[in-house]
Amino acid sequence: MHAATIGSILGRELRLGYRAPFLVWAFALPIFMTLLVQGIFGNLLGQPPSLGIVDEGASEVAAAAAGLDDVEVVAYGSADELAEAVAAHDVDAGLVLQEDFDTALLAGERPVLQFTVAGESLASDRAVLAVTALDLVRAVEGSMAPVSVEIVELGETGLDLASRMIPTLVVMAVAVSGVFVPAMGLVQERERGTLDAVLVTPATLWDVFAAKIALGVGVAVVTGSLTLALNGVWGAAPLALALAVAVGGLMMAEIGLLLGSWAKDQNTLFAVWKTGAIFIIYPVIFFIWPNLPEWIAKVAPTWWFLDPVFSLSLEGATLSDVAGELAIALGWCVALIPAVVAMGRYLERRIGEE
Repeated sequence: MHAATIGSILGRELRLGYRAPFLVWAFALPIFMTLLVQGIFGNLLGQPPSLGIVDEGASEVAAAAAGLDDVEVVAYGSADELAEAVAAHDVDAGLVLQEDFDTALLAGERPVLQFTVAGESLASDRAVLAVTALDLVRAVEGSMAPVSVEIVELGETGLDLASRMIPTLVVMAVAVSGVFVPAMGLVQERERGTLDAVLVTPATLWDVFAAKIALGVGVAVVTGSLTLALNGVWGAAPLALALAVAVGGLMMAEIGLLLGSWAKDQNTLFAVWKTGAIFIIYPVIFFIWPNLPEWIAKVAPTWWFLDPVFSLSLEGATLSDVAGELAIALGWCVALIPAVVAMGRYLERRIGEE
């Protein structure tokens, strides 16, 4: 293999890559999957509960609400405008403060507090906003709450389901990029005859393989990092996290070369992916349900880079904490090299026979 030749092939791949639909898909997938998962679990981009307020009389309640840190407060000009916003779920709940609300409150009267909730809002957000509104009213009235609440946390702090889905998003991004970029590139070049044209030059099949792996790893690192960035989970050791994603990208790129060398056309490639992807992706189940026996997940090579990604991004781990697992992941990458070499020789024979 020659570095200059590999660089030339890689440069050609980068220049023509934007025309490949599967490469565009690889970059679009992390964004689509993140929005889908975060939207399903009601935590889109980590937004706090939102409260719309109509203040008809310069109430101190509205002024106090504006200073809340954990609630997004939006002011509206009229009760009708607020009602439309709540109905459309632009805000989770709405509060209308009448013109003489504070005066009546301080006079010992019981003015009506118009509080509405959006039908699509989460029950937890409704509870938070209702309690918050009552606390704001009590603060203006000068009365104390009838009870004091002491919160006692029992057991280990757990992660929400959306956070536990992050390994799923990462492995989808890395696997699709790492596997499909080399595999689809090889299959398409064989179908179009461009691979034969490349091999007529001084470039060898191993130069092509090296360029495909470099491109696959590069795209996998970008898409995996994009997924982590979209979810805001870079952790305390971002360089170690990028290294874990790169190791995963290398593993997937090697698998991509195996598939691309074996598959005779694109239909065969997609058929194999649909049936075989489960063996790559199934370890994510053990992050969603951590009480399952972990040894089953450790059978899959993808576990050994996914667990470091999970630990580094969500559990505050450092490189030293995950070094052993990353070493095993690299061991899997080394173990795949003989298979890649064998498939390369198989592909050379097929090209020679065609």
